[in-house]
Amino acid sequence: MTAAPRSAPRVLLVVNHERSGAGRLLGWLPEEGLTLAEVQGPDVPEDPGGHDAVVLLGGGFLPDDDARRPWLARERRLARRAVADGVPLLGICLGAQLLAAAHGGTVRGDHGTPERGSHPVTRRPEAADDPLFGPLPATFPVIQNHRDQITHLPPGAVHLASSPLCPVQAFRLGPSAWGTQFHPEVGADRLAHWDAAALADGGLDLPALRAEAERREPESARAARRLVAHFAAVVRASAGAGAR
Repeated sequence: MTAAPRSAPRVLLVVNHERSGAGRLLGWLPEEGLTLAEVQGPDVPEDPGGHDAVVLLGGGFLPDDDARRPWLARERRLARRAVADGVPLLGICLGAQLLAAAHGGTVRGDHGTPERGSHPVTRRPEAADDPLFGPLPATFPVIQNHRDQITHLPPGAVHLASSPLCPVQAFRLGPSAWGTQFHPEVGADRLAHWDAAALADGGLDLPALRAEAERREPESARAARRLVAHFAAVVRASAGAGAR
């Protein structure tokens, strides 16, 4: 992989849990001309600083679990500051929930039916002219791994995608902040690290989930790669505008 030039836009990646890393973003974003700076949740800053974009990754807890994860309050402030300053932001799973909660949305724990493995997501009509979701297929498979849901979007948010089990799969807040309940950074290979016994307790069969995810992986990876490329284009355009 060719290293990005020194002047490449810089993306702050916030890792909230050791098992919820950046995955494919570690390769895809540099391929799009961006440089990456990873920070662990406990060290998250309150503002983007000199970074040109922010990515908030997942984690197996709620976005307001401040008692056990005290850095989440700072991460919510980071999300608010990025939106206020027009710094492009992508929130994934917990990151999407945190973006919503930081701006007046509602997130409920253990709500509805959990989604595990590969599931289809459908674009809503509001996504037609969205920079990230407008160019994607009308329906595409994604990797899901959640039991909590955003039940009410923040005021002014644009609802972009849904699924039968989880109405809020994606949204945009302002011109350049997005949240996805699904995981564009994760491929079917991530399921090899899931806990088969825990899934079985919930009535799910890990080998069957893996087989279905692997079957859908080519289509899923194409859609995820396009989404990431479109986000990178927004970051480059924003950084270029700021440099002028």
